[in-house]
Amino acid sequence: MSEEKKTSLESIGEFGLIEALTKNFKNKNASTIYGVGDDAAVIDKDGDNVMLVSTDALIEGIHFNLMYTPLMHLGYKAVVVNLSDIYAMNGTAEQITVTIAASSRFPKEALEELYKGIEKACDFYGVDLIGGDTTSSVSGLMISVTAIGTAKKEDVVYRNGGKENELIVVTGDLGAAYMGLQILEREKSVYKANPDIQPDLDGYDYILERQLKPEARKDIIKFLKELDVIPTSMIDISDGLASELFHLCNQSDLGVVIYDEKLPIDTSVSTTAIDFDISPTTCVLNGGEDYELLFSIKQEDFDKIKGNPHMTVIGHYTAKDSGLYLVDKQGAAIQLKAQGWNHFG
Repeated sequence: MSEEKKTSLESIGEFGLIEALTKNFKNKNASTIYGVGDDAAVIDKDGDNVMLVSTDALIEGIHFNLMYTPLMHLGYKAVVVNLSDIYAMNGTAEQITVTIAASSRFPKEALEELYKGIEKACDFYGVDLIGGDTTSSVSGLMISVTAIGTAKKEDVVYRNGGKENELIVVTGDLGAAYMGLQILEREKSVYKANPDIQPDLDGYDYILERQLKPEARKDIIKFLKELDVIPTSMIDISDGLASELFHLCNQSDLGVVIYDEKLPIDTSVSTTAIDFDISPTTCVLNGGEDYELLFSIKQEDFDKIKGNPHMTVIGHYTAKDSGLYLVDKQGAAIQLKAQGWNHFG
């Protein structure tokens, strides 16, 4: 009798695994408005308002390397990446819980440093730490944060609300976090080869900060309210622009065209990428960890955001089944591939 075929996690990726594990679950409570499949779950509070809940884990050796990640920065980042999911639903983050698993190699003082970063993030974003769990680990450090937020039911923005010809907008600039990681990995390799050589980090302040201490775009939610713009679909950019576009298009059942010349890329990212013989566009499409917001707006809302320094229109939705394309600087249409971060790769 032949052995049953096993499917590797690497072959299906994070989102294929989530779909396989959760496809048979059916919501049983009327209060569950939206479960698995978006940046946060949506739970009814009182008919007019909803609760938003999102959880993310950071694992040593997978999501961070303590050789070059200060514990205070790590604590701050662990909170930020979760708050970003609440903002991606057009909500307000209010509370977090934190669970850590730490091996015996971490003294109390190290974990206190981690929590100093968590506290700084709570103070900056105005959220409360309300609980969690602390346990031991046989190896390494794991941090899991659950973020809880609120929104008016009518203001919640899902990934599946896009319509053909609506404009695609990104906040801030993209690709910096990925290039910050390349610098840190390069200096780690140099150090391993010769511990006497000091790391060369001069001139890389911006891209290193984008990797080690990213910020969630709470301010964008405020700007959108002031401009009277409610996005039609939205997601945060954690796995690279291409991967996030695939999520939006799959959920909204649309295609998309974006333009290389419109992509917001900081000069330091371009010059560093070229030094590494990497296309700056590749950093944007496949890098990830920018924690900017990617969303669509109605064409009639364009004038409201036009010229806003925090937002850039990079393309538009197209008809269902028309595919996902990048128009390069020469005008050629190149089919996008979702080559973002695969946790199991």
